[in-house]
Amino acid sequence: MPKGYWIGSVEVDDLETYKKYIEANAAPLAEYGAKFLIRGGQFINPEGTARSRNVVIEFPSYEAAVACYESDAYQAAKAIREAVSVNNMVIIEGYDG
Repeated sequence: MPKGYWIGSVEVDDLETYKKYIEANAAPLAEYGAKFLIRGGQFINPEGTARSRNVVIEFPSYEAAVACYESDAYQAAKAIREAVSVNNMVIIEGYDG
């Protein structure tokens, strides 16, 4: 079964409030077996546009990735993030070849 991934690109306007989002998303991410593969870090943007912070989170399955995002606990955390950041995110099934 292919893994699932969240790929996010974020611009944070208020880091102190954003830290509350990070605290709030810890429980739902743990519940659905999430593992951070990329969390910030140095990058270059040779094509297109980018935001200042990039994140890739791996889940045991695509279904777990979607379920985590749709969970009440994550939606509550997301409400904190939305007030202080701009975010692009895709939830994508990994390649199992």
